[in-house]
Amino acid sequence: MSKNNNYALVLGSSSGFGKATAIELAKNGYNIYGVHLDRGSAKKAAEELVSELKSYGVDAKFWNVNAASDEKRAEIIEEIKTLHETNPANNLRVIIHSLAFGTLKSFIHEDANDMLSRKQIEMTMDVMANSLIYWTQDLHNAKLLANNSRIIAFSSIGATRQMHKYGAVSAAKAALESYIRQLSVELAPYGTTSNAIFAGLTETAAASKIPGYDKMIKFGKMQSPFGRLTTPEDIAYVVNMLCDEKCNWITGETLRVDGGDAIYEFFEYDGE
Repeated sequence: MSKNNNYALVLGSSSGFGKATAIELAKNGYNIYGVHLDRGSAKKAAEELVSELKSYGVDAKFWNVNAASDEKRAEIIEEIKTLHETNPANNLRVIIHSLAFGTLKSFIHEDANDMLSRKQIEMTMDVMANSLIYWTQDLHNAKLLANNSRIIAFSSIGATRQMHKYGAVSAAKAALESYIRQLSVELAPYGTTSNAIFAGLTETAAASKIPGYDKMIKFGKMQSPFGRLTTPEDIAYVVNMLCDEKCNWITGETLRVDGGDAIYEFFEYDGE
């Protein structure tokens, strides 16, 4: 059993930013609650991740369910509440929102079947943005959020830039950043901070589904002053920094973590 009573809840814990963050926080003594939805080999990989987290001397418990389900959310929060009532010293200090599941289609298309439907738009917004609010509300109502706790969500360039077939995800990311700002105001009286991290282009399973992904990766490496893409570990290090108990005066922000991509304008130079 872990000697540390601090817990982190990672929504989307089995891959990408969520996985890297779970590992980094576990290395720094946080017990990990994880919610993910995987089948087959991905499910096995998630189980192996739980074992890895425990190898750092912390407790780890994952739920393989749909994090956007009202029913499953209620069940998990009730289970966490019961676990914490057994040991009142336990603190849920960190909530990580790393849910990346949406529909990549155009709003407008010559073929109506290739246009985003109402159901697809609402599903994308619900999973990638609205779920942050529902989890936060229910955790607050259950009195599980500790004083000086942290809420951190992962945004992307999609919050401010448009790409083909990215409209629904772009809208969700913009909403996510807005939600973070609003939560920062409403949760401040409870000692909770809320921030988003705007990650640079990263090779993740979710990103690989974006149309034109290969070209994005190639250009991204040229665009970076460091000559490489952002990694999930880069983001996890910043999450751990924000979780420091003394880091309580940063809230309502979207922190760009991209190795300088946004300030560097790439162009061909012949040296003359």
